[in-house]
Amino acid sequence: MKEYIHTVQYYETDKMGITHHSNYIRWMEEARIAFLSALGYEYDRLEEMVIVSPVLKISCDYRKTTTFPDRISIRVSVEEFRGVKLFLAYEMRNEAGEIVCTASSSHAFLGRDGRPVRMKQDYPDLYDALTRAASQAAEKEGSPA
Repeated sequence: MKEYIHTVQYYETDKMGITHHSNYIRWMEEARIAFLSALGYEYDRLEEMVIVSPVLKISCDYRKTTTFPDRISIRVSVEEFRGVKLFLAYEMRNEAGEIVCTASSSHAFLGRDGRPVRMKQDYPDLYDALTRAASQAAEKEGSPA
């Protein structure tokens, strides 16, 4: 996926002039939505398919501060896909190429009734797209840097 670019907004900074830590999680959501769109599954399409994808867990490692109006590139990759659960990794870099944050999130795929959906059976195209994304990420990870 092409990297998602977020420009730090003034309102995202705190009294010290640095980006408040909670905003990185919002940026992860923006990048995740862009990632799914790049796969051909805009979030409104998922909702039309009666699929919701709640966050199960978030983890962030803040490495360098960001400030207004830094441009942050966010790369999203699939760490693992287990049919109902999706595990994503995020790498955020400033314009100098320095890592400012690494993060991960896990998500479930549920129907509106809150029950897990049978991705492979009921949504095979989405299942295949996420499986391919996971395989591509694994291949990149295994390749020399």
